[in-house]
Amino acid sequence: MCPQCAVFTPIAPSLTLALSALPTARVLWFKQGRTAAFAALLTGLAMCQSAWAGLCEDGKQQSPINIAHTSAQNLAPLAFTYRATAPTIANDGHTVRVRLGGGNRLRIGEQHYRLEQFHFHSPGGEQIAGEEFVMAAHLLHKSPQGQLLAVEVLYRLGASDTLLEGLLPLIPTKPDGDHRLVNMPVDPAALLPTTLGYYRYVGSLTAAPCTQGVLWIVMKDVRTVSADQLQRYQSLFAPNTRGVQPLYGRTVAESR
Repeated sequence: MCPQCAVFTPIAPSLTLALSALPTARVLWFKQGRTAAFAALLTGLAMCQSAWAGLCEDGKQQSPINIAHTSAQNLAPLAFTYRATAPTIANDGHTVRVRLGGGNRLRIGEQHYRLEQFHFHSPGGEQIAGEEFVMAAHLLHKSPQGQLLAVEVLYRLGASDTLLEGLLPLIPTKPDGDHRLVNMPVDPAALLPTTLGYYRYVGSLTAAPCTQGVLWIVMKDVRTVSADQLQRYQSLFAPNTRGVQPLYGRTVAESR
């Protein structure tokens, strides 16, 4: 991703919305260079959108994937240190995003990662031996060095999920910013399966800008969600899952 794109990424949606609301003459006035800074902003945004499209379409380390062939290895165990924390919850128009305070961490060997947020996708993203899943939870982490790591938990239809049952009534019905829920702590440990075996591969963010180099940890043990819970989630959000991407020679490691 181009260096400037990190600046433009957070403002791209709001800028597009702002432009759509302006009269045509006003937009032309800006494009004619009367305001140099705004013209530079438009140019930079266009360059970044082009870069994002190229990486999303042509990148060789994209996610999600179909995990069909793996290499069994003695991978370091996952050591989660999660605790119930007051969440900040938001409907972003595509999914529900839950951000938690500091203190929720994951250690793999000598490397530590901080949990930044979690969200859901329906249908699920990754496939395992061609099997598709009805939902996935993505727990996004970052190391002190800036390495992104995503823990993915997949769901089949079955018994209801405890965390999702408590979360569903709290989801705002429309995108209207962040909601801090001081008296309703959420424990992300409730998202984790009973056993912590996993697959590991290097992939990307699953939406633009499709940044590559993301370390993916896909849990082998699958959780369940009830048909009622899935229907309630899908009544708020349209399908928001990217199709599986080619491996391009990548190796998927599997914990023994």
